[in-house]
Amino acid sequence: MINTPPLFAAGRYKALVVGSSGAIGGAFAQAFFSDPQCTHVELVSRGSQSNFDLTNHESISAQATLSSAKGPYEIIIDATGAIAINGVGPEKALHSLGPDQLMQSFLVNAIGPAMVLRYFSPLLAKGSSVYAKLSARVGSITDNGKGGWYGYRSAKAALNMLLQTAAIELQRKNPNLCVVALQPGTVKSKLSEPFINASIALLEPQESVAGMLGALKALQPKSGAYFLDHKGLEIPW
Repeated sequence: MINTPPLFAAGRYKALVVGSSGAIGGAFAQAFFSDPQCTHVELVSRGSQSNFDLTNHESISAQATLSSAKGPYEIIIDATGAIAINGVGPEKALHSLGPDQLMQSFLVNAIGPAMVLRYFSPLLAKGSSVYAKLSARVGSITDNGKGGWYGYRSAKAALNMLLQTAAIELQRKNPNLCVVALQPGTVKSKLSEPFINASIALLEPQESVAGMLGALKALQPKSGAYFLDHKGLEIPW
């Protein structure tokens, strides 16, 4: 990796943030708004014009059509996802598994983001560009030493495979595209609050985003996707 990557070395760029109403998505939006090189920031959330809904692929398609008017974008961030589903947290043991809860976790953390990837990736600029999706370290099959969190782990692992597979396909047309699964660290937010104990060091959303953007700015195109933490360190798939 070098300090003058192709994406930001070119100067001015446009950014799009899906899930901008969340803590991390909002911090990404703030970072782009404060960057004089960023000429436009497109925000997508449940309050968007298309009635965007991560569980409804027609609304995702409609929003992508609306957002295309302000594109193309050099960087797209998908900051969607959820740990608790319908008020129920991750399953810690096999006897807690149920099909409905598992399906909902996959819908929010893998299937919905896959549809976002399908409809929004065509909005990326030709040449140097980045598509980054919030993932999680627990989605690593290799780095699983504790078990538990069945649905969330599995959905994030599926998400990582979707990103890797899409990267291979999209790079056939644009070899300068970087597709990235991002691990933001343990961030202080409503999403993570119920699952944090006092021994865990928390990151402010702005701190996490600053690290992730620094990592994205240091990327060079490669075959396939990246899986990075907020410090820019690679995580095993």
